[in-house]
Amino acid sequence: MTADISCDILVIGGGIAGLSLAAEVASRMAAAPQTRGSGGVVVLVEAEPALGYHTSSRSARQLIPSYGPPVIQDLTLRTLALIRAAEADLPEPVLAPRSFLLIGDDESVRDRASAHMHPVMPAEALGLAPELRPEAFSAAGLDNTSVACNTDALLDYHRERLTAAGGRIVTGRRVQAAVRVGDPGAQRWEAAADGLRFEAPVVVNAAGAWADIVAETFGARPQGLTPYRRTAAVVDVERPLDAGAPMVADAGDRFYYRPEGSQVLISPSEREPSVAEDSRPRDTDVQALVELVNSVTTMGITGVARAWTGLRTETPDGLPAVGWDPAVPGFFWLAGQGGYGFQTSSAVAELAAGILLAEDVENGAREALSPARDRV
Repeated sequence: MTADISCDILVIGGGIAGLSLAAEVASRMAAAPQTRGSGGVVVLVEAEPALGYHTSSRSARQLIPSYGPPVIQDLTLRTLALIRAAEADLPEPVLAPRSFLLIGDDESVRDRASAHMHPVMPAEALGLAPELRPEAFSAAGLDNTSVACNTDALLDYHRERLTAAGGRIVTGRRVQAAVRVGDPGAQRWEAAADGLRFEAPVVVNAAGAWADIVAETFGARPQGLTPYRRTAAVVDVERPLDAGAPMVADAGDRFYYRPEGSQVLISPSEREPSVAEDSRPRDTDVQALVELVNSVTTMGITGVARAWTGLRTETPDGLPAVGWDPAVPGFFWLAGQGGYGFQTSSAVAELAAGILLAEDVENGAREALSPARDRV
C-alpha cells in the first residue's frame, strides 16, 4: 500500500528530545541537499494532540551544570553554549540568571558537589535564601552557572527551525505497527499510526516513557527503561521570594523550590516507578510536600494554585540511549533522558544528528550513550 507520508527520517515523539533532534537534522539536511532522499527531509509524529505534552511541559525549567554525572554536565554546558548562540536571532532570551543552592548535611552536600559548584558557609546560604530555617541544614553548595530556562520558547524555537527547513509535524497519531520492507540495501520502514501510513528508511525512537514499547513495535530489544513520577506544585505564600532568588534543593532529594513570579514552585523530588501514562498528582503527596517545605522555610505556604506530575524515564545506568540500535537496521534510539532532557537537549541533538548523517563525530559522549554500551 502506498504511504500517506514519505520522508528520509521519521522521528517518533514530540517532546524536547525528538523536536530538537528533528530540527537539527532537518536544518543540516536542508543546508546540504545531497543528504536528502526523494521523500523529503524529516517528519515528526507525536501521539498526543500537542507537542511537549508529557514530560517536556512539566519541567522544572532550570538548567543546572552541576547536576548529573560528568558526561551529562559536559552536555549541559554545550547545550547552554548552543542556546546562547541561538538567542542572538530570537525575539526574547531563552535563558535567564538563576543560581542553584544545594543544602543538607556535610556528607550529602559533598557527595552531590561537582566542579561547577563551590561550597558556601551556612551564613552565606542564608543570605541568598533568607527564608531557610537555619536548623534545616548545616552545609551548602552554590552553582552560579545554573540558569532559568523558558522551555516554551525553546520548544517554539525548535519547531520553527524544523518547519523552516522543510520538516513536517503530525500530532494526534500514535504509531501502532511497523514493518521493514524493500530489497537489501534499499530497505525502509512502513509504520501505521491511527490510520495514517508513514514510510522512511530511518526511524528515530524519541517516545519518552513509551520508548521501549515503540522499540518492540519495530522489533528492537528494549533498553530497560523505567518511568519515574516527579510531582510539582505552584503555591501561594505569605512571604514571596525575591525575583533573583536561587533555586534551592535538598541534597537528600526530599524537595526543591524556586520562585515562580509572586508564587513558588515546589517539588518533593520523588522517585517512584510508574507505568507509561499521563500521570496525575496525588493530593496526599502534595499536602505532605507543603508540610515539609513549611517545616524548613518561613515562606508560609497558604494554598496550592496548581499541581502536576510528569515522568522522568531512565535507563538502568541513568544515562540516555543515543545511537543506532545494535541489531535492528534503520532504528535509532533517542531515549532515557531522565531529568536531563532540557539541559542536554541541544548538545544531544547535535550529537545524534551527526551520527544519523554519518558525519565525523568526535564526541566522548557517543560511546557513553550508545544503546550498545556495556551497563555492567
